[in-house]
Amino acid sequence: MEKREIKLEDKKSLLSLENRKKLVLTGIIEVISFNEDQIALNTNLGILNIKGKNLKMNKLDVQNGDVVIIGTINSCVYINNEPKKKKHNLISKMFK
Repeated sequence: MEKREIKLEDKKSLLSLENRKKLVLTGIIEVISFNEDQIALNTNLGILNIKGKNLKMNKLDVQNGDVVIIGTINSCVYINNEPKKKKHNLISKMFK
């Protein structure tokens, strides 16, 4: 069986909101920041900001890019169209 590399743009992205209390997401690359009022995620569609109250990450599967957030969801806003690339500093470039 041939192993295929899955490209970032080939991954599906799903945002499912149930009664403003449970948010199921796929296509997550990394968690940028989170607290009980706001969560910022890097997704394969760009940066996603989630705002609400008593937000908690109920399930986080980094390998598959799945996240379940519970709490009161007030908004979900994509900031840009491209995922944020991890920046390499000067020292890491020098020692490649």
